[in-house]
Amino acid sequence: MFRHKGKSRTYIHNLKLASMLSFAAGMVNITGILSVQTLTTNITGHFAFFAEHFSNKSYGMALVSLLFVASFLAGAFVSNLLIEATLRIKPAICHVFPMMIEIVMLNLVGLSGNHAPLSAVDSQIIACALLFAMGMQNALVTSVSQSVVRTTHLTGLFTDLGIELSQLFFYYKRTDIQQLKRSIYLKLAIIGCFFLGGITSGFIYSTFRLKTLLFAAAFLLIAFYYDNLRFRYYQLKRKLQS
Repeated sequence: MFRHKGKSRTYIHNLKLASMLSFAAGMVNITGILSVQTLTTNITGHFAFFAEHFSNKSYGMALVSLLFVASFLAGAFVSNLLIEATLRIKPAICHVFPMMIEIVMLNLVGLSGNHAPLSAVDSQIIACALLFAMGMQNALVTSVSQSVVRTTHLTGLFTDLGIELSQLFFYYKRTDIQQLKRSIYLKLAIIGCFFLGGITSGFIYSTFRLKTLLFAAAFLLIAFYYDNLRFRYYQLKRKLQS
């Protein structure tokens, strides 16, 4: 799921990666909205807020919007920096450091702010941390899947989905239709899991508050170890067969 790259990477690898990580992103998105009233998995809205605040001469709030954008960018930058550095040493584990950092950040945020009302500054710090973590995740899955999968926002996915659905009326070769349908199913899986993660987070937030992020972190940890265990299983199987 994480380890396979290039020609060794299959549709099933991308489907598993998309489903698991988009579910976690959906949880983070709703938790961010409910806890700090901030979009924490994409930055499109923050550019709109920046323009609004700047035009209203609320320069402090405009700067905060830019800080949110910069946090997502920094997460993507650090994630790919770690991936590229590790690729040159041990390619098989290039995904480990971004995943571990994201999981640690979600745990740290999840364990903070549950015992008292959050101040404006605390809310902004939490939003920046979540945006950084989601920037890391988006860069990781984009790099691993060679830009096939993105899991933290849906605008581009719905655009691509609309395009591909319209192409069903014009593609007649069986191989073309099969390839198109697989791409559509992949996008529907990402969208469905993102919504499912959001709905799950919405139901449990009233009980766990920011600790809802611990569930998202646990899900990412399961995805990480699932991939590692499957790799070790097939590695052992090949040794036994040889």
